[in-house]
Amino acid sequence: MAEVDVAPTFGTELKDGFKPANAWVANSIAWLDDIQGFYRERSVIEKEYSAKLNTLAKKYFEKKNKKSASLSVGDTPAMTPGSLENASLTIWSAHLTTLESRADEHEKYGNELITKVADPLKYYGTKFEELRKRHAEYAAKLEAERDSSYADLRKVKSKYDAACQEVESKRKKTESSFDKAKAQSQFQQHVQDMNNVKNTYLIAINVTNKLKERYYHEYVPELLDSLQDLAEFRTLRLNAIWSTAASLETAMLQKSQGLIEHLSQEITRNEPHFDSMMYIRHNLGAWQEPADKTFEPSPVWHDDDIMVTDEPAKVFLRNVLNKSKGQLGDLRREADKKKRDIENIKRMKQAIREGREKRDEVLVVSQIFDLQGDLHQTDRKRLTAEVETSTITSVVGDVTLGAKNHNFKSQTFKIPTNCDLCGERIWGLSAKGFDCRDCGYTCHSKCQMKVPAECPGELSKEDRKKYKQERQAAAGSLLKPANGPPDHGAELPDLTRSNTMNSLSSGYAASAHRSVSGSVATSHSPADDAPPEPSSPRPPSSAAPKKPRIMAPPPTSYICELPGDTVNGPAPTRPPEQKGKMLYSFEANSGGELSVPEGREVVVLEPDDGSGWAKVRLGYKEGLVPASYLEISAAPIAPQDTGSSVNNRPASTYSNSGSSIGAAPKKKGPAVAPRRGAKKLKYVVAMYDYSAQSDAEHSMTEGERFVLIKDDPGDGWVEVEKGGATKSVPASYVQVATN
Repeated sequence: MAEVDVAPTFGTELKDGFKPANAWVANSIAWLDDIQGFYRERSVIEKEYSAKLNTLAKKYFEKKNKKSASLSVGDTPAMTPGSLENASLTIWSAHLTTLESRADEHEKYGNELITKVADPLKYYGTKFEELRKRHAEYAAKLEAERDSSYADLRKVKSKYDAACQEVESKRKKTESSFDKAKAQSQFQQHVQDMNNVKNTYLIAINVTNKLKERYYHEYVPELLDSLQDLAEFRTLRLNAIWSTAASLETAMLQKSQGLIEHLSQEITRNEPHFDSMMYIRHNLGAWQEPADKTFEPSPVWHDDDIMVTDEPAKVFLRNVLNKSKGQLGDLRREADKKKRDIENIKRMKQAIREGREKRDEVLVVSQIFDLQGDLHQTDRKRLTAEVETSTITSVVGDVTLGAKNHNFKSQTFKIPTNCDLCGERIWGLSAKGFDCRDCGYTCHSKCQMKVPAECPGELSKEDRKKYKQERQAAAGSLLKPANGPPDHGAELPDLTRSNTMNSLSSGYAASAHRSVSGSVATSHSPADDAPPEPSSPRPPSSAAPKKPRIMAPPPTSYICELPGDTVNGPAPTRPPEQKGKMLYSFEANSGGELSVPEGREVVVLEPDDGSGWAKVRLGYKEGLVPASYLEISAAPIAPQDTGSSVNNRPASTYSNSGSSIGAAPKKKGPAVAPRRGAKKLKYVVAMYDYSAQSDAEHSMTEGERFVLIKDDPGDGWVEVEKGGATKSVPASYVQVATN
């Protein structure tokens, strides 16, 4: 065979070819059992002299011929080898030929074959198979880690899609929300969270791609090289055992000395890498590296692959960068140390092969394998930290310079505590969060990575309390409605109460509705319930009235529960209550509706605004009932409240029923009008002229208003109502009316 200057390796030549290479090595190791069986059977045959030796040689010639292809080039070679055999098989053929020439064997030689050949073969075969299985397990682990990286990326992608879906949902809710300012604030917060998830997704893509690159260019090639080394180590051990057998034959059989010497010379020519070269030559095929992962926009939130770099995103990225940079140095030093340890063990292995060390090379190889596994785990962490650091610094630079990071530690809050970032309660008697050891900054676990690096340093108890109040005031402003009164509490939610008395016969409250809320109370007037008039649109300069959420008043406006109780100051005036009576029994069919029996009196909170539904209160429950099921009394009734004035509210004479209070109740109510959203009609305005193409479409002129019945489900059309007819119009031709 031709001499080569540099022996090729599996890792550089075969790339992602572990499975077939592993099968080839497994065949080679299993072949040791055949050789071991050969020597054990031969030890018996040796005692029966030459008559049996010829039969044995013929038998193993046949076995060799059957396995020649698989042992030379593997089970599935890319190129047919023809009649060629690898170097080991060539030597094996010479060995069997020599055996056919030696018919005179000694019984002692048969016994020595067991102790000096068969038993070592069994030992090395078992050890080699254990090492090969460890290689296979490690390959499966690498593949599982690769698949896990892809699965983690898919999870991050799913989180990103979910965040996008949540932002889209919040955007839609903003359009129909009573409290536009708060809804818009929540929408912006979700947008920021979505941006953070997006950045996490982009970082995860880079990490996955880098891990994938290492998998195909470093981890798998290193494993293949180790597998090749195992195969060549097997060849070395096999050569040694054959040399021993040859030496035994030389000592015992003087007449066959020439044949045995020739066999020994043939064995020495069998270089360990010759078999590997032949296998590589016949299994070298086309291989293409999988493409890198790229950013995939969410189907509900079309975005690009540019990282978000606004101020909230920079805060998040700064915290991620600070964490990664803090780990990077330790991981690099640990990885370098493990690499040096592996190089020292490899030099020891080389010394053992050269005869300068007397140690068990199998144990040394096993030790190298263990160290390489530890190095792999450390290097994965180091690579992740490096990619995160380089990805962030390439976009926003080293934003950790000059940052005053908080000295956070995980904390269990067993007393009511508010987050200094979002202002919301860290709920639970054993809620997990973080607080700064220096300044006392507290936050949710989910808010930690969004906290700005603005730690003032170690503070005294008084300064901590002062900064706590300032942070809570800033956090509370995020939750405060745009047009509401100023926030009156930051650290703890306020206790508010409202008088729920609905009887004129007593000055005491029938029930007290108490709530714990950190929100600010807003006023409510009848004008807030009026829907926009489609026939008389407002002037462009006037904005549509906002409908704030009805909430409890601040502590300074507490309503006295007892007549004459003025501890909290004079009680505010209360609007008159509108009474009504149910003409028919109604059962709630969905959320927001209220079940009311026939003939029951209710308090009308919001009369019908044209949608066919009215909001009423029965006892302490509130909900919607069909306006056609309700008869409203002629005049509002002012509730009795000592020490408070009554704002006179215009009496409502609206009723969808022609029955009087004394009329006999009906057993079955009339048809119920479908609910439209939250009883508030939504209008759209035509931006362009459009001519209907069929009877199922509305024609439009620019500026014409329609009632929106069904938003675009994704087909580019919306359903609107005009003149009592519901038809479709192109979604791109209309926009939601703002007044």
